[in-house]
Amino acid sequence: MSADRPGVAGVVVVGGGQAGFSVVSTLRAGGYDGPVTVFADEPHLPYQRPPLSKKAHTEPDELRVSLVPESFYGERDIELRLGDDVVALDTADRTVRSRAGLSVPYAHLVLATGARNRPLPVPGADLAGVHAVRSLDDALAVGRALTTAQDVVVIGGGFIGLELAQVARARGARVTVVELADRLLSRAVSPQLAEHLRRRHEESGVHVHTGTAVQAIEGTDRVRQVVTSAGTLPADLVVYGIGAVPRDELARDAGLAVDDGVLVDEQLRSVSDPRVSAVGDCARHPHPHAPGLVRLESVQNATDQGALVGRRLAGQPPAPYANLPWFWSDQGAVKLQIAGLRAPSDDVRLVAGDTPGRLAAYAFRGGRLAAVETLDWPAEHLAARRLLERETPVLADELTDTTLGGLARARRAAEVRA
Repeated sequence: MSADRPGVAGVVVVGGGQAGFSVVSTLRAGGYDGPVTVFADEPHLPYQRPPLSKKAHTEPDELRVSLVPESFYGERDIELRLGDDVVALDTADRTVRSRAGLSVPYAHLVLATGARNRPLPVPGADLAGVHAVRSLDDALAVGRALTTAQDVVVIGGGFIGLELAQVARARGARVTVVELADRLLSRAVSPQLAEHLRRRHEESGVHVHTGTAVQAIEGTDRVRQVVTSAGTLPADLVVYGIGAVPRDELARDAGLAVDDGVLVDEQLRSVSDPRVSAVGDCARHPHPHAPGLVRLESVQNATDQGALVGRRLAGQPPAPYANLPWFWSDQGAVKLQIAGLRAPSDDVRLVAGDTPGRLAAYAFRGGRLAAVETLDWPAEHLAARRLLERETPVLADELTDTTLGGLARARRAAEVRA
């Protein structure tokens, strides 16, 4: 009913990740009965990416990250083409051509191509023992390397790097994190929370070097050491995560507007062609929680955007994408959670919980709560999400002597009395 029925135009999804899966599962749940084809460049069934950097695994069966069994797709008449990515897009004829030479027409195309790791621009980055983690195969390669690694250098102090640092520590390796910026998670969390997080990593035995540039990776057959602006570090395993770049070249080559991602409107339709949508890491879009355009990299964003487009294509009334962004990162024993989007100019207030280790950073913009970051405080994170999703703003004065959890309880009590 899709790629196996040449000439019948339906929905074609390019990308077999979380966003693409969300599109097609929502489509079928919404009653869409036209052809559905998914092109995925990896040979694996669509899977969850978050577990890849949070644990060390050496065999695929250990991960169990597939989103659904293979039978899910057959039962819903979804043509899933694994290991066959799209190499050309013709928006005039509304067709895609795959690497295997298959040409498929579409009534609507959804780009869910995701992002790729930013390459490491130093000599020696291609040595054996140097890894990035983006795919299932990447994660398995790192897991196998960790069975014998003794000195691990992690390049990049973002979510992926810090998660992997703790994975390596749990395996007993000596671990050093090297970050070019002057603090960890410089694009993701406030300076105040980042400092507390750094201490937690150092307490676990991870050495953290911020404001440090990697100049070269050296070795003969495989990595032996990492040369930095602060000195040379021994290394028999290097793992790097220095950001991601959107996979928007297919759209660009087809003449669609791109700028650090496929440019889409508030309904996630291409600004160049209403018969094309983009979702997930590859989409750059307007958002009510941020000025200008944003490109968000998270499971929540990929899932919610895919569902929104799936509902629209199934015939439901179009709606703007306005879901509150939220993120999480499990770094060893530390759980970092974020609700909302903090801006560098926001006023940040740190609040300690009633249990050691619990911490929240409230970010205020114009006197209103805009984002909340928490360490080991899931209840406060959930309260933040509930409050930020409502139209009634949270004012800074309301949090002078209470937490968000306390404020949420007070508001509920007031509603009951009313």
